[in-house]
Formats: sequence, C-alpha cells, structure tokens
Amino acid sequence: MTHSIFTSQVRERLGQFDDFMHADSCRLFHGRGCCFPGFEQVTLDWFSPVLLLTLFKQTDVSWEQSLLDELQAILQVAVAEGLIPPQAIKAVLVQRRYLVDTPTELLQGELPEDVYARRGELRFALKLGNNQNTGFFLDMEPGRQWLESLVAGRSLLNLFSYTCAFSVVGQAAGARSVVNVDMSRGALSQGRDNHRLNGLSTDNVRFLGENILKSWSRIRKPGPYDVAVIDPPSFQRGSFVAQKDYIKVLRRIPELMNPGADLLVCLNAPELDEAFICEQMLAACPPCQLVGRLEPHKDFPDVDPNQQLKLFHFRYQPQ
Repeated sequence: MTHSIFTSQVRERLGQFDDFMHADSCRLFHGRGCCFPGFEQVTLDWFSPVLLLTLFKQTDVSWEQSLLDELQAILQVAVAEGLIPPQAIKAVLVQRRYLVDTPTELLQGELPEDVYARRGELRFALKLGNNQNTGFFLDMEPGRQWLESLVAGRSLLNLFSYTCAFSVVGQAAGARSVVNVDMSRGALSQGRDNHRLNGLSTDNVRFLGENILKSWSRIRKPGPYDVAVIDPPSFQRGSFVAQKDYIKVLRRIPELMNPGADLLVCLNAPELDEAFICEQMLAACPPCQLVGRLEPHKDFPDVDPNQQLKLFHFRYQPQ
C-alpha cells in the first residue's frame, strides 16, 4: 500500500465506531486542512450506507488510480478484520470536483435510490451525483449543537437556509417558530421534505424564496426574532459576495432581532480571516457583542484556523 497517511487515518477512524452501519454521518478523512501533506485535495465522507470520496484537484492519473485501489483494499481488510460489517457499505462514489459539472463515478457497489445524512434520530435527504454540494454540510455540526442548546421556545430566523437543516434541528429542539430564507426554491422544497421526513410539522415554519438583500420588508414582517443563523455563501456571482455584501446583512440586525437575541454568524471564506467578521459587526451593529467563536469540529483539522469554517456567537444587546 502506497498511501500510508491515508490508509492509517481511514483505518483509525473505522476502528472508532461501535455501530458503523448506524453511525452519524461524518468525515473519515479531511485532507483539505493541509494536515496530511500530499492529500490536500482529498476528503472521504460516510453517509450510511454510502462512502463518498471527493477529489478537489487533478493529480497524476496513476496516483489517483492507486488511491482508489488503496481505498478498496482498506475496505476489504476492514471487513476481514471485523472493523465494519460485510454489508455495511452499499456503494463507494468518487466525485471529481476539478472537472466541469463535478461528475461522480460509482467505484463499487450499487447506489441506493434514497441516501440520507444521519444525525442522531434526524435524517436529511441527500443528492449524491453531479451536484457540487450534497445537501448537508458536515462541518456545520458545532453550529447545529449551538442552536439546539438555546432555541427552545424561541423564534428562529434562518438566513441563506439552503435545505433548511438548521430549521429541522431547531424544530426538533423546540423552536416556537422558524422563518427560512433562500434564493433557491429547489433547496427550500428539499427543506420542506426534510421536515416531513422527520415527522416535524411545518405549521409554524415559513419558507421564503427571496433574494435576501432585496427582501428585507418580507423578512422583517414575521419578526422580531430571538435567534438568527446567518450562513451566506462566500461568493455567489450576481447575488452575494461576502467581502462587500456581508455588512449589508449585519446592518439589518436592529430591525430584525429582539433585545437579547443570539446570532450565529458564519463565514466559509478561507481568504477572509477571523478579524473580518468582528470588524464588520463593529461597523454595522455595535450593540452586538461577541460571545465567542465556536470550536471547529474535530473531523475537520486545519493547520490554519483562519482557513476553517468560522462560526461566531454574537448577542444583540442594545442600550
């Protein structure tokens, strides 16, 4: 076996599961954080019963093929040694993000018709194939835990909601009401399905298909809110560029939030450091006080904290 770092890390992770088949969805190997030299372009995720290997950068063809061969060898050995049950993995997918349309290849097995991200008792429908994103972000788990801890009995505003995972978690944790806002009506439709999948009522949940920067009156109307999640894309041509548009969202906090409101302010832009959000918030909404930065998930190690997903807890405390 040639990829010793990859092999040792994956085998170590496989050995940590008491019940691999029913384990929460997770990242088994995270090369993107530059902690494993030579594997910066590689990630491996587990969405029971599917493994998803993602390659972000083109490499030598022989190197890539040897990596695929090694992954299959790791799985064979893991089954033989009893680390994972023989039928635990139904399919292994390889997605090449460096190619146009990010094509996905079936390396082995057969892809089930329905695949879900698992989080305890909750499930989230995935779209595995030629989609850049699966529909559920594993590295956002610290934010979901943060929300669970304080949303009970409170109203939640979920901006840039995508497939509404925060809404599902919030509803399951006892949120009084939720407003989800996203430009993509397809993502919101999937969000509705995620609520139904988990047996959650949508009577007190709204799904607004809006360009957030142009729809403040509609967003403000159901408020004011007690909790907000602000998780925009770092760069979405024609709709949102974090470096110039984030401050426009933060300026709206006083008209959207109740005094004492808690906000999760997210930044997934490696090119913008930790100070960016704090400086933007100070300029846009001084009454928002920084409570702290959430600890990144352990499955996503990074040599530089500024390169990681950045999650900030602010509290709105006007005089």
